[in-house]
Amino acid sequence: MKNFKIATAQFENKSGDKAYNLSVIKHLTQQAANQGAQAIAFHECSITGYTFARHLSKQQMLELAEFVPQGPSVIQLIEFAKEFNIAILAGLFEKDENDNLFKAYVCVDGTGLIAKHRKLHPFINPHLLPGNAFTVFDLYGWKCGILICYDNNIIENVRATTLLGAQIIFMPHVTMCTPSTRPGAGFVDARLWENKEQNSDLLRTEFDGLKGREWLMKWLPARAYDNGIYAVFANPIGMDDDQLKNGCSMIIDPFGDVMAECRFLGNEFVIAELNPDPLTNAGGYRYIQARKPDLYKDILGQPHESHQQVAWLKKKD
Repeated sequence: MKNFKIATAQFENKSGDKAYNLSVIKHLTQQAANQGAQAIAFHECSITGYTFARHLSKQQMLELAEFVPQGPSVIQLIEFAKEFNIAILAGLFEKDENDNLFKAYVCVDGTGLIAKHRKLHPFINPHLLPGNAFTVFDLYGWKCGILICYDNNIIENVRATTLLGAQIIFMPHVTMCTPSTRPGAGFVDARLWENKEQNSDLLRTEFDGLKGREWLMKWLPARAYDNGIYAVFANPIGMDDDQLKNGCSMIIDPFGDVMAECRFLGNEFVIAELNPDPLTNAGGYRYIQARKPDLYKDILGQPHESHQQVAWLKKKD
């Protein structure tokens, strides 16, 4: 298996402006390809925008969503991939012929759609249905998986995707800088972004503290470490609707170490070259080999009704 050069990006999307968001995706994709990247990953709903969807009716969601892969946005992604000879991973809202709605993340290359994952734990809009399958696919000789945002907070999802063969898991998010019951959580004042150069030190302090990166680093490296996989994390920077996001898209190796990370207060990507050796040298590989499923298969497989409530997203009365 050959080394694999992957880019992960961060950018400030515009809510509902697919043409603008795709133009940024194209620009960053071209730059990454010029620097030798074989694939580039963008954040959750990077094509459509994300947080604004909490206010949309089902009809508005259907107007925003697209069929996959025959919708115009995925067709454009495939054109970009073909033009720049690179695989592209990006997210959007999906609809089917029965007007069902999903949160989707796709991987394409110049030949067409390679994979599509439907978010297992959607919450931003009540009309979204959950996906019902894990996603593992081949990309340049590597086994890859996709888990979208909250999917990664359920540790069983990451382990299951790994056990299905994934060596790389793409983890697109729109996360951090929102209120929660955890200590230190909260919004970052959006007014700081209006003059981000002057406020850069304060923004970096807020973005890197418990509202942002410090929280992320409590659990994201553990997903890679415990499972012995590469984690490709992508997250937006700047305003997403009325929420300020902190970016810090990164690639983490199977030892739980950050290989590359976006640190610019603006649109950016970073590239890491993935080597297959850590997949079997890291502790996670040994831990998986040492499992004793007979001890806990009945425990983990017990019937359970899923209850999901995001702290900052209040239920309507």
